[in-house]
Amino acid sequence: MKLTMDAADRVDKALARFYPEAGRRQLAQLFADGAVRINGRRASKGDRVAAGDTVELSREPVSGDALRPAPDPDVPLAILIERSDLVAVAKPAGVPSQPLRAGELGTIANAIAFRFPECVAIGDDARDGGLVHRLDIGTSGVLVAARTLDAYRALRAAFSAGMVVKHYLAITDGRPVARECDAPLAQRGKRVAVDHTEGLPAYTEIAVERASPAHARVHCIARTGRMHQVRAHLAHVGAPITGDALYGGAPLPGHDGFFLHAASVALPLGGDQHVIEAPVPDRFALALAACGLD
Repeated sequence: MKLTMDAADRVDKALARFYPEAGRRQLAQLFADGAVRINGRRASKGDRVAAGDTVELSREPVSGDALRPAPDPDVPLAILIERSDLVAVAKPAGVPSQPLRAGELGTIANAIAFRFPECVAIGDDARDGGLVHRLDIGTSGVLVAARTLDAYRALRAAFSAGMVVKHYLAITDGRPVARECDAPLAQRGKRVAVDHTEGLPAYTEIAVERASPAHARVHCIARTGRMHQVRAHLAHVGAPITGDALYGGAPLPGHDGFFLHAASVALPLGGDQHVIEAPVPDRFALALAACGLD
């Protein structure tokens, strides 16, 4: 699909006018996938267009309803907490949080849609399926979904206000040289990078729990919720996550993927902080042992 721009603007804002039903996340995914070009050149969402420029999409956004997660009974769902207003599950590494495209199955949102159908219509984005946050496909750990619209709004507001505390466990190459990373992050294609000009504020606390000659077991507290925040910040302080090739991590022989686990989430529920924990998965425990960190 080719579109001719009628005015100067940021290209992502221009596309939002052409496709008002698409949703911010769906449009952002087009840029991350390299599906947007300006006058034949691959575009980033912050690029600007002028009147008369041609924007080409290798695939078009679809309407919101088509993106709602379809029920999938074949995705295992490990429930950590089930309440009338929310459910928390343990996401395995390798399983996406939510579908990216219409008709996609095999995600946690699809599994939640099967078990808790009331979640399907809840969210700011049609793909949310009640999820109030997401984890990268390679990250395991706690995922929370709202079962009512009121709960969704309250939890999203808590995330935005920094009232949700997220604890992560990571295996890193080497030992981090800092106990904190206060470095703004900006999206650059499929990854993020520290950018003190255009980046959004991002802050991570870092504590080494155990170290071996080549690796460290690291506890991180993400005080903000940027895309790939812990992965990018650990790489920035000289200790990329083991197996995280996107950020410079070396593979662990005999083990697939990278090693980041969302160990717990502390949520404000009814005026109190409730901590939801996900046990360390077997693959992570085996990697800890292989690195001499168990």
